[in-house]
Amino acid sequence: MTVETDESGWEVDPDDEWGVAVITTVGRQLKLRREAAGMRAGDFGVAVGYGEDLVYKVEGGKRIPRQEYLDRADEVLGAGGLLSAAWEDVKKVRYPKKVRELGKLEAKAVEIALYECHIVPGLLQTREHARAVIGAAQPPYSPDDVERMVATRLARQTVFEREPAPALSFVLEEGPLRRPIGGTMVWREQLERLLQVGRLHNVVLQVMRTGCDTHSGLDGRIELLKFPDGTAVGRSDGAFNNRPITEPKHLRILELRYGTIRAQALSPGESLAFIEQLLGET
Repeated sequence: MTVETDESGWEVDPDDEWGVAVITTVGRQLKLRREAAGMRAGDFGVAVGYGEDLVYKVEGGKRIPRQEYLDRADEVLGAGGLLSAAWEDVKKVRYPKKVRELGKLEAKAVEIALYECHIVPGLLQTREHARAVIGAAQPPYSPDDVERMVATRLARQTVFEREPAPALSFVLEEGPLRRPIGGTMVWREQLERLLQVGRLHNVVLQVMRTGCDTHSGLDGRIELLKFPDGTAVGRSDGAFNNRPITEPKHLRILELRYGTIRAQALSPGESLAFIEQLLGET
């Protein structure tokens, strides 16, 4: 059996009190059951196919175990499904607190509007594109952190599978669409993903051309989410100190800016044709 590396677990978000408590409790249960079975950490690691160092970190509440880790531990320790069942709690806290909160908002929203100026929005990124974007950060993230952040980003994309489908609107800058992050194949796959999403019945995708002589989005990213009860939340890089806002008068400002940006961008049909043109140039 191949022993997997320390990268087979995710680090615990120290700012997430609930997450820390869950992972600490699960780790303690794993340790108690291992010791009750009379197994040393090294022997247990070999039995489940993971490194001894990871075993200590999981048991100490320092790493978040993956589902396969808990399943193998359950089998080796004869826990009768109790350790495997812990995954139901672990999976709720495996992503950082801030991302979980954003994911919850997106999961409830009936409308999501997003203008992104520097990158392809995370909701639209392919796995390999996300990995390339996150992996290019400086100072660099550890390989473990990169994979966790990629998994977190992709998990948010379940918004496209919701029923009833929310109304989604995106405005992307031309520049990031021309930048072959990750290489030609990754870039092509990303452009194909944009075309696929842009053709969905509930999605409006637009491109802001670099040559546009009027641009109301120079202050940066804008995001607006509206909910079934009529409430909304918004955020903008260049307004209200980048904090989430819910006040109607402030939301109207962001809605005005976003609406103006949409009017200045290519139409949805022109945008898809432009992306097809970029794809043909690769």
